[in-house]
Amino acid sequence: MSLFSSRPKKQSNRLWLDLGDLGDLVHPGGPHEQWQDHGLGLLRTILKQAGVPTDLASTRAVTSWDQLAPQMAGYDMLLMNVRSYTYPPALKAARLFKQINPNGLVLTGGMHATVAPDEMAAVAEFDRICMGPGENVIVDLVKDPSAFPRVFSAEGAKSMAEWPTIDRTMWPQPVGWRMKRKWKWRWPMEPECGWGPGPVATIITSRVCPWQCVFCNENSYIPRIGRRSVDQVIEELNTLDRLYGVGSVVIHDSMFFQNPKWLKEWIEKYPRQTKNWSYWAAGRADTVRQWPDLFEALVKETNWRTISIGFESGSDRILKLLNKECTEEDNFFAIDLVNRIGDELEAKGERPPVFWSNIMLGIPGEEPEDAFKTMRMLKRMKRVMPSIAFYAPYPGSALGYQLIAEGKSLMSKDNYHRYPDDEKVKGVNYQFYRDLLAGKYDAEINRGLAPSARGAEAYQGALIKA
Repeated sequence: MSLFSSRPKKQSNRLWLDLGDLGDLVHPGGPHEQWQDHGLGLLRTILKQAGVPTDLASTRAVTSWDQLAPQMAGYDMLLMNVRSYTYPPALKAARLFKQINPNGLVLTGGMHATVAPDEMAAVAEFDRICMGPGENVIVDLVKDPSAFPRVFSAEGAKSMAEWPTIDRTMWPQPVGWRMKRKWKWRWPMEPECGWGPGPVATIITSRVCPWQCVFCNENSYIPRIGRRSVDQVIEELNTLDRLYGVGSVVIHDSMFFQNPKWLKEWIEKYPRQTKNWSYWAAGRADTVRQWPDLFEALVKETNWRTISIGFESGSDRILKLLNKECTEEDNFFAIDLVNRIGDELEAKGERPPVFWSNIMLGIPGEEPEDAFKTMRMLKRMKRVMPSIAFYAPYPGSALGYQLIAEGKSLMSKDNYHRYPDDEKVKGVNYQFYRDLLAGKYDAEINRGLAPSARGAEAYQGALIKA
């Protein structure tokens, strides 16, 4: 039985709906389905501090739309933060809300509202569509929607330092004690996922990656914004530890390893002013090669133990196609450096760093040899959690727009799917990639690799949502 199967006590006339796949907070397939929406948390916190309360429901906390319907009854307003991959449930929820509350208003914003406003404007049930960051407009919008045109643009804060600290009790809860016990979930912190012990503190120190990869739509969503100070981040983590306990940290920045001045201050303060929790964070192979000493100091001194690198491909030809601005040699440099650091720490009895290695397959124009080079690169990593995805042409990205315009995208407004084995682009031989991940081409891949670099024989289990 869902905690949300009958409506919780009503506190306001406004309902915020957390979006995701049905049942992800009831019986999730894994811990990543349980991550919380920082945009939702930030905007609900801003509303709360302004004296504008909202109630909360979640598509992830029910297993059917019939369970969600009673929670929507009697509200004047529905609010949703819509990403491309949550657009299908957002569309269904808006239509259901209007059936139950014909005079109610549906207010939307988020990444999909920004990169595909025409698509959203074609849906009559979306009464207001905010393009761009919502932190400076959310209070006025909720208080008086009639003061805004149906589709409008908003400007965000100049710096994340202007944001309030997220009140994590604004996030939806996992459903039932069995779920909490299974995932060792101490809400409002988040459950461990293999990167470090729980409870997990997920935080953001910077917003937007400054690079222009053609597969990413982030730069088309929001402009760059000033980074939170090291002191602010440390204060938040220590406060969370006092309130709830912190076991490890996930730094959700698209690109943590940027701005050497900030990183040097992090090295100076984080180990001394916190419990120096291990953490997950993202970097790039080219910046690792550019600042190797800084990178090594971060890993060794600040307990950066799960290193997310968007390698994407092991082929220079494909890296250029993606405008990745990294090379095969950059990738090899980062891999060999982390391998060495890991060996040194392991020899001293310390936990070695592990790659969370982002790999992309099924890129239009990719040849079998390109894919073989990518798998050889992956097998060069001594300690790795592979994160492999089939390329997905989301709107807002340069390559996504091109494939959509050419009629080659298999993703649509009714089916922005993230399921790992779904086919996403016309003309891509997905059976080849399934065979590749099953190990059928390992003889070819392993040719020329040292035995110690041959890694796993099959990677089907590493295929994740795009």
